[in-house]
Amino acid sequence: MNLNKEAQIAVLGDGGWGTTLAILLSKKGYPVTLWGAFSQNVIQMNRARENKKFLPGIQIPARIKITDNLDEAAIDKKLLVLAIPSQYIREVLKRLKKSDYNKNTIFLSVIKGIEIKTSKRISEVIREELGNVKLAVLSGPTIACEVARGIPTVAVAASGDLRARKTVQDIFMTERFRVYTNSDVLGVELGGSLKNVIAIACGACDGLGFGTNTKAAILARGLAEISRLGKAMGAKLRTFSGISGLGDLVTTCVSLYSRNRFVGEELGQGKQLEKIIRDMNKPSARQSGVAEGIPTAKSAYRLSLKYKVDMPIIKEVYNVIYRGKPALMAFKDLMGRSKKEE
Repeated sequence: MNLNKEAQIAVLGDGGWGTTLAILLSKKGYPVTLWGAFSQNVIQMNRARENKKFLPGIQIPARIKITDNLDEAAIDKKLLVLAIPSQYIREVLKRLKKSDYNKNTIFLSVIKGIEIKTSKRISEVIREELGNVKLAVLSGPTIACEVARGIPTVAVAASGDLRARKTVQDIFMTERFRVYTNSDVLGVELGGSLKNVIAIACGACDGLGFGTNTKAAILARGLAEISRLGKAMGAKLRTFSGISGLGDLVTTCVSLYSRNRFVGEELGQGKQLEKIIRDMNKPSARQSGVAEGIPTAKSAYRLSLKYKVDMPIIKEVYNVIYRGKPALMAFKDLMGRSKKEE
């Protein structure tokens, strides 16, 4: 299924990443609708043609239609890009189910999280709510503000449907945004979600004043943990050494734009999680938006227990976030574990 330049596309979710993808697609010549859940933000974006809250300094082309009407956004679209935080996607899908969307629509998840109540991946949530729709995932080391500024970036389009993943590849590929394809949806989703938890641990390294030695260890051992769980769940191991695995992990753990790394840094400095989240919602926030690693830490910890996979870093991040364990004590316990082979 190929989409011509007259094909209508909607991006559901007006955060930094959703806005960036809407701009990218519009610049390629596609008619794009950007949907936001909050009327005030939609009004502001229509007035200023800028997403001052989540993507400041980037102009939104006049040809992008911005709306808070979900039915209007979804009707007759050939591609629906889902860019909604993981903990709210099910609610939006329930509303979407009642709308008049095209039954041949491709649903593309660009969400990097796991539902906290069910520990289900977003593709599983989509299937539960919408049934056997055409489905794909786009993931990778894609910091929104860098993509919006045209910095060379790579991503991966994953789907069990060959035509769907090739269609997504064709739609999004530009001279500065290169898209590969992959059939391993499970591995791509896990890599994109679990790296956020490891990034919180790397941020804690920064907050505690540790060096690159510590961060490199967290990166390497974190990738080992993600790979172990992925293998136990049936993903392909090679996926985790690729773009949506190692690539995304490195970016999220070291980038100063990473919300998850920032949360870890604040935790490492001894700040309370509730205050960190509250401050991130302020207009003057150094980092704003949703840090997916916070709910995913709980989901990942539960998955490690379910599949009987040893994930000590994930466990300690869970302990810091949900049990109030000091970050320094978590690192001490990680370093003091029993001796073993790599």
